[in-house]
Amino acid sequence: MAETFTVDRALVIIPTYNEIDNVPTLINEVLSVDPRVEILFVDDGSPDGTGEYIANVQKENGRVHLLQRPKKMGLGTAYCRGFEYAIEKEYVVAMEMDADFSHDPKMIPTFLKEIEEHDLVIGSRYIKGVNVVNWPMSRLLLSYFANVYSRIVSGLPLRDGTGGFKCFRTEVLRKIDLSKIRSNGYSFQIEMNFLVWNLGKKIKEIPIIFIDRRSGVSKMSRSIVWEAVRLVWKLRFARLFGTIKSRYKRGEVGG
Repeated sequence: MAETFTVDRALVIIPTYNEIDNVPTLINEVLSVDPRVEILFVDDGSPDGTGEYIANVQKENGRVHLLQRPKKMGLGTAYCRGFEYAIEKEYVVAMEMDADFSHDPKMIPTFLKEIEEHDLVIGSRYIKGVNVVNWPMSRLLLSYFANVYSRIVSGLPLRDGTGGFKCFRTEVLRKIDLSKIRSNGYSFQIEMNFLVWNLGKKIKEIPIIFIDRRSGVSKMSRSIVWEAVRLVWKLRFARLFGTIKSRYKRGEVGG
């Protein structure tokens, strides 16, 4: 009989930069969905006072935590530091989530339910049609076909490999050498998914509705696109030639 997996402590990791308008409401909404949930903000030196606000809340609320960094250092490194924190503090699961309400906090209980049977749960914008609001058609098409391209080249069987609303078991994160993760943005999401898949772990996509709260301001850039284009080929060849194993901690074997 398979061992029962129970979620008793969950950490939601939220990178922030100039999110003072969103953070007060976000804290209330995230913490209200489930008493097992705590939040870790990774703030990259926000000049608008986001970090200072969270630091003050942290003093009064033991479910709110903060890692402050001196400047913008990238989404991938923010999540990796968050994962290391989750492992160190012995949370059972670690979630990724945006700070601007593009990701609905009310979906968190669904993730926590699904992670009982899976190692990684991904909120998918494309598993039931296209569920994206407030994106211009050009950006939507780029995102959609980037996921198709990623799936074909890497072999990763996901409809939405670049999404950032997801939940990992920390026992899986322990197997990955987070210090070797160099990718950022969309590439980071692909790389982490690939490493979990390569370990032979169970991944499930669940449908979400993604609402872009920053309509008209795209985080997409040419460098981000090219990083992702190169990464999927690197992952494919690393898996093919067995060098993917170097990305896991000593003693862990990739598939």
